[in-house]
Amino acid sequence: MPDDMSRCVEELRAALALHGITLPSLRVDLPTFAAAYAPPAGLVALGNCNTATARALAAALRKAAER
Repeated sequence: MPDDMSRCVEELRAALALHGITLPSLRVDLPTFAAAYAPPAGLVALGNCNTATARALAAALRKAAER
């Protein structure tokens, strides 16, 4: 499970980068990383971002929804 969670974070980071978006605090949520829950119980912490990043993320999601 730890590799799967880390891979998920890296895939999300790469997908966001395709849109010029960086979430500096993007990471595996450590308490769920250490927990013994069955997959897909682990959480990804998206973290905080500034308003420019939040607007860029919203614009990318709207654009994808239009397709």
